[in-house]
Parts: sequence; structure tokens; C-alpha cells
Amino acid sequence: MNKSLILVVTAASTIAAQAAVFQYAISLDGLSEAPANASEGIGAGVANYDDANHTLQLSVAFRGLTGNVTAAHIHGPTTTPFSGTAGVATTTPTFAGFPSGVTAGAFATTLDLTASSSYNPSFITANGGTTATAEAALTAAIAEGRAYFNILSSAFPGGEIRGFLVVVPEPGTLTLAGLGALGLSLSFWARKRTQRRSA
Repeated sequence: MNKSLILVVTAASTIAAQAAVFQYAISLDGLSEAPANASEGIGAGVANYDDANHTLQLSVAFRGLTGNVTAAHIHGPTTTPFSGTAGVATTTPTFAGFPSGVTAGAFATTLDLTASSSYNPSFITANGGTTATAEAALTAAIAEGRAYFNILSSAFPGGEIRGFLVVVPEPGTLTLAGLGALGLSLSFWARKRTQRRSA
């Protein structure tokens, strides 16, 4: 195997071992609430957890709510994956900047999981008392399907639409394959350049 290819593949493996971004999909509706409701509201979103930078990037859009938005947050951990209820884990009383007083909207933010302001204070207390232990508890709940995104409204104060965070097949595999292909390309062009010089 060419030395440059070995270096690229080794570097890619090292990067993959040191850091990863875990992606989750979120699909929100009234039937997913506990108890379920007849709201015609729906929503969809994506969450990306970066374990090296200790961030949780959230992007959600929703429409058709019966009442106006009053709050939104992530709850967890539930006792059973993809069912049940749990306390608020993230920012209280709501995510900063989340659309309020509307029935439709979009929201994007990045939570710094090393900052206490990203959590419900009682979640930190119940999970070891530090942001590091809170991060471990929250990300474990998300990975296990025991955390959900909840949007509360004036019509449903306990939550009008919600959705559990569901893991998306590992994007790191694609990244590693891409870096491997890049290594092959670099190796090919390095050989071509060497052949041209010796000709």
C-alpha cells in the first residue's frame, strides 16, 4: 500500500476514534404525546451531537398547531425507549429564541453542553451535579431513544406535539469512506507527478 494512502487512512481512523458527530431525526405530532391528542400540528427536525466540541445542534420546523407556542424543550430520560414521559432536561422555561405565540415556525440553535444554561438546573442536580455528568446523562438518553422534543401550546399546556430523537445511520462511516477515497486520489496524483518527473 502506498505510504500517502496509509497516512490518510490512519489519520481518518484516528479522527474517527477521537471525535464523532451523532445525528438524530425528530418527527413531531399530537399522537406521539402522552397522552396522545388530536392536534393536526406536525413538525420535523434534526439534532447533531458533537462529542468533541460538546455541542448539541438543533434544527426544527413545525406548523398547524391548535394553540400558540408557549415553550419548547427536550425531555428525558423516559423509563422505556420511545414511550412515557420525563422531566425537562434542557433550557427552562424554553429554548432561547424559540418562536412564541405562533402556530407555525422554524428554529435552529446550538447548545453548549458545557454550559449550565443549556440545562434545566434540576436535571443537572439529578444527574451528578456537574455539566459533564448532565451531558453524559442527556446524550445517553438521546442515544437510547429515551429523550423527546416537546412543543407546548396554549391549547395543550403539557405539550401539543412531540417526537423522540431517533438515531440516523452513522455518518462517520461515510466520512471515513470519503477520506479513504481522497487518499486514493492523492496517491494516484502523487504517482502521476512522479512519473512525469522521471520521464
